Parts: sequence; structure tokens; C-alpha cells
Amino acid sequence: MAGCFITFEGGEGAGKSTQIARLKARLEQLSQPVLVTREPGGSPHAEEIRAFILEGRAKHLGPFAEALLFAAARIDHLDKTIEPALRSGTHVLCDRFADSTRAYQGSLGNIDKGLIDQLERVTLRGIKPDLTLILDLPAETGLARAGARQAGKGEGADRFEEEDLSFHQSLRQAFLSIARAEPKRCVVINADQDPDEVETAIWAALRERLPQMTEPTERPLDVA
Repeated sequence: MAGCFITFEGGEGAGKSTQIARLKARLEQLSQPVLVTREPGGSPHAEEIRAFILEGRAKHLGPFAEALLFAAARIDHLDKTIEPALRSGTHVLCDRFADSTRAYQGSLGNIDKGLIDQLERVTLRGIKPDLTLILDLPAETGLARAGARQAGKGEGADRFEEEDLSFHQSLRQAFLSIARAEPKRCVVINADQDPDEVETAIWAALRERLPQMTEPTERPLDVA
């Protein structure tokens, strides 16, 4: 039995990492096999591409070149991590996926939608998330959260976090547009609230869309 593929999308500081960790813990309590991964990254070669992009070393090449790099990372990620896990019956929780390319490089980079569609067809080979959770909050709030997180870790802003407020406001609208276009796959979660409330909303979405994931399973966890 194939695992379920859930992606988390949203602007900077939306709390994706926090909610993915919470959902993983909740699923493991039900003995549901689960794997957490991320994009760009999630496999050795994809992580190398991630570092190149987020350090801003590809920015001067333009949005389409960045989209191609994301696609290359995604192919390796799918081949080495996501597809094997799903085939084994493991649920995959992914921090960002193809929708981020649509939002960041497609909508904000002004890449023609047809080009993005063609890139997806080649890259994804028909694989799509069973559920996409779009964590939505005002851009100002998200950037403030991201700044506080960076200060706490002594880190600087990455390639996309350093963009101006108008970029992030447009990014929010791009994700909401994706949700409106694909309501059967996407659920918008209000991330501008207490993390416990966000977790509750995510679990409710899971119970409605993928109820098989919210029930205990007799299958032992793969700890290899």
C-alpha cells in the first residue's frame, strides 16, 4: 500500500518546519510510518544544489535558471528519497515542493506558465501531492518571525528572505492563487494564530482529506 504524499507551502516564517515536526510526532504516535524531507534538498545532490541557490549564487542567472536548478534538485529528490519511501508505504511530509517553484520563479519571476507546466511534466512524471497545506499569514508577520529565528541562531537572511516586503506580499497572493486553482489538492491554513491552533487545523484537514492517516496502524515503524 503506497504512502501518502503531503507538502507544506507558504511564505517565509509561516511555521512549516514547526508544524511538520508536530504532524510527524502525531503520526508516529499512531504507528504510522512517516518520513520528513524538504526542498530544495532532501537527497545528497539536491542538498548541494540547495546550498548554491540559497547562498544567492544563482540569482544573477535569472529566475528561469533558478527554476531549472530547482527542477534538477527535484528530480534527484524524487528518485532517491520521495518515490522509494512512498512505494514502501511510508508517508512523506515535504517542506516545499513544486508549488514553490510556481510561486517564486513562475509568478514572481514572470516565467511563462507554459514553461513552468512543461518543466513540471518532465520533472514530476505525474507525481503530485495527495494533499498540500498552504500556511497563510501576512507577509509582515512572517518576515518578523523569520528575522527573530535568524537572530536566535546567529544566521543571516537567505536568498529569498532578503527580498523586500512587496516581494513577500506578492508571494502570499501567488500561493493563495494556487490554492484557488486546485481546491481538491490544497487546503489553506490560517498560520497567524497560536501553533496549537494551527496544529489542530492541520489535523482536521487530514481527517477530512486523508482519514486513513489519522487512524492507528498495526504496521511497525521502519527504524532502519
